[in-house]
Amino acid sequence: MTIERPIGPAPHAGRRTKIMATIGPASSSPAVLRELIGAGMDAARVSLAHGDVRDSLVLIGRIRDAATALRRHVTVLVDLPGPKVRAAPFPEGGAGVEAGDTVELVPSDGRANSVAGRICVEYPSLLEDLRGGDTVALGDGGVTLVVEDVTHHAVVARVRTGGWLQGKPGVNLPPGRLTVAVPTPKDLRLLDAVLEAQVDAVAISFVRSNADVLAAKAAVGADGPMVVAKIELPSAVDDVEGIIQTADGVMVARGDLGVRCRLEDVPHIQKRIIRRGVSWGRPVITATQMLESMVHSQTPTRAEVSDVANAVFDGTSALMLSGETAIGIDPVNVVRTMSRIAQRAEQDFDYLGWGVGLGRQQTAEVVDAPPMVRIGAAITAAAWRAAIDAEVAAIICCTRSGATARAISRFRPTVPLLAVTPSARTARQLAMAWGVQSAVSAERPTTDQMVWFAVEEATKAGLAKPGDIVAVLAGSPNEQEATTDVLRLVRMR
Repeated sequence: MTIERPIGPAPHAGRRTKIMATIGPASSSPAVLRELIGAGMDAARVSLAHGDVRDSLVLIGRIRDAATALRRHVTVLVDLPGPKVRAAPFPEGGAGVEAGDTVELVPSDGRANSVAGRICVEYPSLLEDLRGGDTVALGDGGVTLVVEDVTHHAVVARVRTGGWLQGKPGVNLPPGRLTVAVPTPKDLRLLDAVLEAQVDAVAISFVRSNADVLAAKAAVGADGPMVVAKIELPSAVDDVEGIIQTADGVMVARGDLGVRCRLEDVPHIQKRIIRRGVSWGRPVITATQMLESMVHSQTPTRAEVSDVANAVFDGTSALMLSGETAIGIDPVNVVRTMSRIAQRAEQDFDYLGWGVGLGRQQTAEVVDAPPMVRIGAAITAAAWRAAIDAEVAAIICCTRSGATARAISRFRPTVPLLAVTPSARTARQLAMAWGVQSAVSAERPTTDQMVWFAVEEATKAGLAKPGDIVAVLAGSPNEQEATTDVLRLVRMR
């Protein structure tokens, strides 16, 4: 494909890369939640790894109330703990271990706490799943142990890299040793509780293959929330193509990836996951230690600023904050800072190169796809090209599930994207799709009515004015197998 007219930075104001913030003790009050949304939070992550699920349900209600008060669509994503192995709590203040120390790892009985020389591990199969020579990483991988012996009562290990341990640090076993199914029985119990709250997305931890994603999708049901697969294991990296095609979204969980894969491989894995995920129209969330120093500081390091900007250059759909907003000293400032960094990086994003490359890749990939997939791929590619050739002011997607908006979003067009949908949940889910704004409408009986109502919404949103051309994507509302098969260029009157 040859495109003569150069494409520069997105001409309209506003950040296109979305921001997901983890909500915790520092950010859970109604006042702070409203400030976070006002500062630019597009999606809220609620972790179910700690605390009571009833508290999480209250928090979800607060997030929804804050979004409603500000008339904003905000995605609520709940993060299931998965088979995360943790140590029993250390005493307040923590404990240190030094290189060369000998420590014992013992299965936790639920009563004893961990101390420096004896670490209780909340994993019943610990003695069966470890063997001599294995490396065990604690926390974020700063403390590492090498197993020397396994007795009937404990795993005896030597500290290779010392450090400080506090709270309930993760215990990272060698890849492939976890024998627990994903989603775990606990995940499924938690899922039953949060499904009633109509959450928008569920993140599945420690996915190993697309079979785990299929199990999660069966658990949430056909009308359930989006399933986001967290890529944090080497086996998931090996099956990333199958996982991406099966999941509704993916998360590059760099913390656990960095513990289980070679550190020098992580940036390359990140780029690969983002590119493949976006090419399949899946939102891709880049997570872990994006602005980590801002847990305790008002300003990020220069390296962190570069890291966030490079994730934007990679094409990520969303950037995720963890401890920075959950326990940090100033969660609202963190969101504002990330928003400024992302918006500045978008000014230098290679929109033309991305779109042309994706178009070539798509042509090769959809050859053997079902007819509906080929139609959708062709019509969204045509919309991207038409937006360039006709110099449209905006692209408008009439969509029920949000798939059309995500499909055109993957081309990273420079003009605004507006999704018009009859579903409030779809509007919320699209808050973590790159560049998409949403408006909720009533069902329209004909394609013509859908198109004209969508144009009216674009006018109300200030995305187009008289004399502008807009591109509208729609399908017949009466077709049994829904697909987007109509592209209209409309001159505003």
